[in-house]
This record gives sequence, structure tokens and C-alpha cells, in this order.
Amino acid sequence: MENRYHNNALYEEPQREWWRGRIDGHDLDHLRWHQWIKLQSLKQETQMTSKGIVLLGFACDEGVRRNQGRQGASKGPEHIRKTLSNLPLQASGCALYDVGNIKCINKRLEAARELLTQTVTSILASGNFPILLGGGHEIAQPNYRGLQNFLSDPSKSIGIINFDAHFDLRMPNENGVNSGTGFWEIAQTDQAEKQAFRYLAIGIQHTSNTNHLFNEAARLGVQYIKAADFHYMNYKFLQQSLDSFIAKNDFLYLSIDMDVFASAFAPGVSATSYNGINPDFIFTACLQQILDSKKVLSIGIAETNPLYDIDNRTAKLVASILMQVTETLSKH
Repeated sequence: MENRYHNNALYEEPQREWWRGRIDGHDLDHLRWHQWIKLQSLKQETQMTSKGIVLLGFACDEGVRRNQGRQGASKGPEHIRKTLSNLPLQASGCALYDVGNIKCINKRLEAARELLTQTVTSILASGNFPILLGGGHEIAQPNYRGLQNFLSDPSKSIGIINFDAHFDLRMPNENGVNSGTGFWEIAQTDQAEKQAFRYLAIGIQHTSNTNHLFNEAARLGVQYIKAADFHYMNYKFLQQSLDSFIAKNDFLYLSIDMDVFASAFAPGVSATSYNGINPDFIFTACLQQILDSKKVLSIGIAETNPLYDIDNRTAKLVASILMQVTETLSKH
């Protein structure tokens, strides 16, 4: 069977220059990410060991362009990797792989998303856990479809938990699908396949969504928590909401759009939220609650835009989130 990545301009192999940093020593207690990560080209026949964590970049912001957002997120995967490189390793209990990027060339978003779907399915089939680094939020639909293709069982439900200022329930416009259509697309596919659309959006803002989008969310049965309600005084409510949603689903797809956070913490995004949520102990506790369910099959990080990332704040926040994620997954 021909390798789909050979001679494919939409695939970029992992680069060692993405992973450089300080070396304090070579024993386990001294290691940093750049010393532990294994670069694995998908063009090679060598198989990854199972039960590892696989980083896959989606170097694309064509969907952001189509959605009239500010471009630059196509450089997000490299920006995140370079920030992760020098962080101390906490997830030493499992293998960490970087398999490179799926790229969007010549505005070929649909082709890039199809290759991304196939790659997510392959990573899951190899027994590993995919973490996708964006790139625009056009990453959502192919990531979810990759999970569906892997499970290939309509009786198994996949719930979506999306930390985001936006619903991303827009219909495609004259330019086609974009960074704001992903969950609308998933809803349409689920409906066509007679599957329930299970979507919990956290961090939704009135300033980021029209009345039409709120009405669309109601029509589709979307559950959501507003950014204004995401604080410590509502922690019990947040816990209960997550517990209820998690219990109703066999598996989870976790999406984190970095524009959910206040721009003081995440200035480097495609559309900033000056009054977004804080990445405080409430967020980390909710994230931990989701991870501890052991139902998450894949994670996507979207909308990191290095062109606007003051002091690398957004990339540092992504790295902190990924440290928590990988440390938890390494213990599962």
C-alpha cells in the first residue's frame, strides 16, 4: 500500500530545529522536552510504540482568512513547539512523538483537512494519543471525523467539550468552510448519520456571537457556559455541568481555542477576547476533571498566532496546558 505522505506537499516532516533548549544533564530528573521528544516522520515505515503521545501540527490559517480573521496561526505549531522545548519534562512515563505538520498550500483547505482526518485515525489506530497543534479552528471538524473513523461504531457516543469564546456554528460562506464552521459541519454530519450532536461550549461571550448563533445553538441542543459564569463562585456548578456531560458520553473530543482566554494572557490569537476567562485554578481544575474521566480520545489546540504574541504569552500558556495534559496522560 502506497504511503500517503510520500511526495505529498501537504505533509511536512518534523524538524530538529523546532526542538532546541538548555541541557542541565542527561539523567531523567534533568530532562527537558527537547531531550525526550522523538521525531517520527510519517514517510518512514518504522512504527511508533503504542500508548505514547503524538504531537501533530496543522500549519493552516486558510479557514481564518475565509472567516475574515487576522492571519498568522499557520505558524502556531512551530511557535508552540519552540516554547515547549525548554520546559522540564514531567511526562517521562510514556513516549512523546512529534510527527510533523499537515500544511495548507495554495488555499487547499479541503485537501489538508482530509489528510488531517486520515492522520488522526492512523495515530489512534497505532494505539497512541493525538494532540493537534493549530493553526486555525478549521482543525476541529477533521479531528472529530478522525475519531469517528477510528471508532467506526455508531453506538459509541463522542461528546465535544470546546473551550472557546465562539460557538463556531456558522454556515459555510461563498468561500466554503472556514474556522467558524467546524461544529456546524459536525452537527450536519451527525444529523445525516442519525447520531446525536453532543456539544458543550465553555467560555462563550455575547460580544463574540450574534443572536443568530445563540439561536442556532438552541436549535441544535448545544449546552454552553458563558465566560461571565466561569469563575470560582460557580465552581460547584461547573463541576456538576462537566460531570453530567461526561457521564452521558462514551468518549470525548477536547478542543481548546486560545481566544477563550482574556487577551492579557493570550494576546497571540486570531480574534482576541479582552474579557475572556482566566487560566487560573478553576480552569486547571476543570481541565483536570475532564482528563481524569479517561474518556478523552484526542485534543486540539487552536488559533495560536505568533505574529501577535506579546512576550510569547499565548505559547507559554499552551505549553503550560500541555504539561498538565501530558503529565496526566502519562499516568493513565
